[in-house]
Amino acid sequence: MTQEFVSRDLKHPFDDDKLHEECGVFGIYGHPEAAALAALGLHALQHRGQEAAGIVSHDGRHFHSHKGMGKVGDNFSTEEVIKSLKGSAAVAHNRYATTGGTVLRNVQPIFADLANGGLAVAHNGNLTNAATLRHRLVLEGSIFQSTMDTEVIIHLIANSKKIRIVDCLVDAMSKITGAYSLVALTSKKLIGMRDPYGVRPLVLGRFENAPILTSESCALDIIGAEFVRDVSPGEVVVIDESGITSHFPFSLPPKRFCIFEHIYFARPDSVVEGRSVYEVRKAIGAELARENGVEADLVIPVPDSGTPAAIGYAQEAGLPFDLGIIRNHYVGRTFIEPTDQIRHLGVKLKHNANRALINGKRVILVDDSIVRGTTSTKIVQMVRDAGASEVHMRIASPPTTNSCFYGVDTPSREKLLAAQYDVEAMRAFIGADSLSFISLDGLYRAMGEEGRNPKQPQYCDACFTGDYPIELVDHETGAEQELTLLAEGF
Repeated sequence: MTQEFVSRDLKHPFDDDKLHEECGVFGIYGHPEAAALAALGLHALQHRGQEAAGIVSHDGRHFHSHKGMGKVGDNFSTEEVIKSLKGSAAVAHNRYATTGGTVLRNVQPIFADLANGGLAVAHNGNLTNAATLRHRLVLEGSIFQSTMDTEVIIHLIANSKKIRIVDCLVDAMSKITGAYSLVALTSKKLIGMRDPYGVRPLVLGRFENAPILTSESCALDIIGAEFVRDVSPGEVVVIDESGITSHFPFSLPPKRFCIFEHIYFARPDSVVEGRSVYEVRKAIGAELARENGVEADLVIPVPDSGTPAAIGYAQEAGLPFDLGIIRNHYVGRTFIEPTDQIRHLGVKLKHNANRALINGKRVILVDDSIVRGTTSTKIVQMVRDAGASEVHMRIASPPTTNSCFYGVDTPSREKLLAAQYDVEAMRAFIGADSLSFISLDGLYRAMGEEGRNPKQPQYCDACFTGDYPIELVDHETGAEQELTLLAEGF
């Protein structure tokens, strides 16, 4: 994510009712087609950010940059653009922004000419003390050109008294709290870094002897690259002409990888933290069926994110799995003015019930989560209108009761349905005959654990529990709200 100090809750009326991962990163060193490979990697990471994309390359003497609003194909589909990004090293970024700051100046990678040379940084995550640091830096004379937290990293590096650029980066990140995975490109090095808790993913790969750092293994698959390993929490990976070196400059707390990466964010064909995302989601569905079975005629996924869990549920329950809701994959932003009537019909732009299959059936709908509940309400009604005799909703995550501050675009807590209502009230709100969520221990069992260890949780699950492993400096001091007003007029 590139956090911006703006309201979280201004949504385009046709955005779906989901949590959004906020950014994917890709870096490659030592390949003559670095920019082209980076663009392909961004295509594979498109699910992590769809509002903007950027690539910065280096040709041994100069840096080259191309950034644009929209999806990867909107910006990197021509030979002319790729050829302009000369060099054998590149870093790239996909962005999903908190609304209010979807402007070109906030598109990454962010580049700066520093005293010790040029530096491009691409970042996934959220710095929880960025607003506090920004306020201090501005008072000390720093001039910011964007509203994203990544720029704070650049200013801290510029102010560092260290000599080597890697030491400057480590010095900068030692002043930062938050969840992050980042890649940085200098004239001579590609650097990767992951926060000490390991909340956000970062993997190391190799293509034709060229090392790669990227958010997910699916970005390696698209170019036929080899997966080498996950970058460890708190690890700094430095890649240059002499090879790959690894450093652990930070103290390492117990690991707290984001459990929602397994539930929803990561692509199902990725391997994350040593586990197949697809198989984990099937296991979650199977556990959901064991915990919350109900008599029914068929299991239907809410496409596309509910599909693996629905398969696991159906297999465990011994029920048919069918595509009872068909998704339109070709819907973009609509030109239609968002009147109340059109807004109400907006869900049908993306989903339509398979009436011939559903009519007269007792249906189990499986989805990955409920956020505001607005889309769930429309989906349930759509299935009823298609003739379903019963509609039972099963959710492959516990109730989302808390906002995320670690790199996920989450509504404020008062707009999360589960923070306002118990399960029965939520059931009534969405209009289902029954509603059940997987338990927290059940989720952990599906992850291969015996259950959640309350003394030392194995994952970051703050969105379900409110147990935030990393200090929320800006949120607790009010610094984030102060800078919101500044950013709105930026």
